[in-house]
Amino acid sequence: MAENIERPGAQEWVPQGAGVDALREAAPACRGCELWEPATQVVFSAGNPSAPVALVGEQPGDQEDLRGIPFVGPAGQLLQRAMEEAGLAREDVYVTNAVKHFRFAPRGKRRIHATPEAAHVTACKPWLVAELAAVAPRVVVCLGATAVRSLLGTQVKVMRDRGTPMVRETSTGTTTFLVTAHPSSVLRVPDDARDAAYAALVADLAVVADLAAGRAPEAVAPAPPAPAPAQEQLAAQEELPVGGAGS
Repeated sequence: MAENIERPGAQEWVPQGAGVDALREAAPACRGCELWEPATQVVFSAGNPSAPVALVGEQPGDQEDLRGIPFVGPAGQLLQRAMEEAGLAREDVYVTNAVKHFRFAPRGKRRIHATPEAAHVTACKPWLVAELAAVAPRVVVCLGATAVRSLLGTQVKVMRDRGTPMVRETSTGTTTFLVTAHPSSVLRVPDDARDAAYAALVADLAVVADLAAGRAPEAVAPAPPAPAPAQEQLAAQEELPVGGAGS
């Protein structure tokens, strides 16, 4: 018999019209899906609540779950380095995730990352919508397929559409979106392709830096394409579970 899991959605716990601080204070009480129970804590957001750029990832990873801060694990460290190389200042960025609790499968003493289901993304979306309304960023960056599906739907694909600004009408007005790979995917490509995958991430973030500064993106030479096996692996990660690097 299939397990009856309650996922009423987060809307009951999201204070209407609240700022980021009030949203963060309210989030630990959320019971919008079952992920709150095995997780250590809710992992809400970090960064400037008035930033011109919002980076949206998938979900917290193991280290983020333990520390309560997004993007502090290996993928987050790589992202910070890429931001610096792209000229995207930390003070210009607000970081969050599409899902606020760590979904994992226990394996002995380890907790193995498990990709959130569509139902988890849907349940948690009221938090993300409220955050973006409060921050009102000029540019929203979707890091990986889960963030893309939450905010842009299934018609947008990471590897096909990455690096190209997309203007969309939202509940808070006109917003520019940009899609790129999740930094954890860069960590998982083969060693001989990692430099190219990292360069592509930096190139996408350089476009974001220009948009955040109110400049049209510079006409720069594209980053060197990753070798075929790496491109295939990155494309496959739009459909397959993401590994243990987390946000």
